[in-house]
Amino acid sequence: MIGLPFVASWSGGKDSAMAYYRALQSGAIPKRVWTMFEEDQERLKSHALPIAIIKAQAERLGVPLMTRGADWNGYAEQFLDAMKECKDAGIHHGVFGDIDLEDHLTWIRETCAKVGMEAVHPLWMEPRKKVVKDFVEAGFEAYIVVVNTTMMPSEFIGRKFTKELIDELEAQGIDSCGEAGEFHTVVVDGPIFSERVPIVFSGQHERDGYVFLDVTLE
Repeated sequence: MIGLPFVASWSGGKDSAMAYYRALQSGAIPKRVWTMFEEDQERLKSHALPIAIIKAQAERLGVPLMTRGADWNGYAEQFLDAMKECKDAGIHHGVFGDIDLEDHLTWIRETCAKVGMEAVHPLWMEPRKKVVKDFVEAGFEAYIVVVNTTMMPSEFIGRKFTKELIDELEAQGIDSCGEAGEFHTVVVDGPIFSERVPIVFSGQHERDGYVFLDVTLE
């Protein structure tokens, strides 16, 4: 990847941040980050973060933010449109944060290939616990902002991502990487940012078996 320009799929959470970091370490050059929002482009899919948070992260990454909005039925079409825009701009590599879910990796690779993009997965097949420990050791600061209450207790909402939290999750039989959708995070600082993202937790709400932390800019 030395010297190759890339666009990074960006969720605002730990896996996308770690994949971006690994791509930088490999010598690749970030040109854009890309985020898929709900149809109204006000809130992020799955992580439920408002667009202001994602914009603040991108500003501190120092690269342009590219967004698309779609429901799940229109996701593939918008994904292809975003990747084609990057390809037309001379960006031929997309960086993604998948770790070991084979079906999703296959979908990403096959979909990127339709427009001549090459999908790169810097975290692929690393042990999940190693990924999260490396994340903490690299100096990232992140918090749990979504909890699937059918898979883990709601009291983990708002917790800072630390080695102690990793051990606590593992002790309760919870995947500390959250790869099956147990939880989602927001990253507010780390080696990829020029400065910390100033966030405020203003409350929480529940919907469809999930607890969401209300996150705004300070």
